[in-house]
Amino acid sequence: MKIAVSGKGGVGKTTFAAVLARLYAAEGRTVLCADADPDANLGLALGFTEEEIDDIVPVAQMNELIAERTGTTKENYGKFFKINPKVDDIPDRFAAEKNGVKLLVMGTVESGGSGCVCPENVMLKRVISNLVIARDEVVILDMEAGLEHLGRGTADFVDMFVVVIEPGARSVQTYKKIKRLAFDIGVRNINVVANKVRSDEDEAYLRERIPSEELLGVIHYNAEVIDADRLGISPYETSADTVREIREIKQRIDSMKGEN
Repeated sequence: MKIAVSGKGGVGKTTFAAVLARLYAAEGRTVLCADADPDANLGLALGFTEEEIDDIVPVAQMNELIAERTGTTKENYGKFFKINPKVDDIPDRFAAEKNGVKLLVMGTVESGGSGCVCPENVMLKRVISNLVIARDEVVILDMEAGLEHLGRGTADFVDMFVVVIEPGARSVQTYKKIKRLAFDIGVRNINVVANKVRSDEDEAYLRERIPSEELLGVIHYNAEVIDADRLGISPYETSADTVREIREIKQRIDSMKGEN
């Protein structure tokens, strides 16, 4: 099962991705999460401590490894380098593990723009492709509100693309934008999770704007999730109602993909 989770900042996509990962791990599944959001905070939501997160080196900052794998030198940087570097060993070598979930932090390219054709960006895309295409375990990608690391060849192997939204015109607009971008690279299985729903009016607002066949479920606003984030604790440990609602969404995901 390969699931990419996206959405604009602040909608709760990382909370959803983390709890979903913990639920799969609780079933005894092997789970690998890739934090591909520039504002990387998936580790805290999974239950890693701040100290443990500080010890994780993002793939984009593994300068010596990137240079070795891409054949980059000071003389040829930005001119000549391998566009298909070896990456299949990176998840097993560098992923940190907590609560049955392996975490690989992707990091960002600090110069040249996020879409630059540079060794760091090539490395990130290759790692994401390897996770989606070659790995057998449950893979959950916590993406930014875009598809920077997914290309046409990779997108074909994503089982489900989930956009997390909240009640509001801007969030719905972001969902429509992501949907257009996804269609451009061949993704057709777009699904939505409605988060931070406070009332029947909120739910009705979203159901009027999201096709029913795309809406996986609703997660209600829960102050316990906010408290968990402030305390640096995984919401999986503190927010029983939210976990229950995400478990119901997971069951629908499994039924749609024919999982046992």
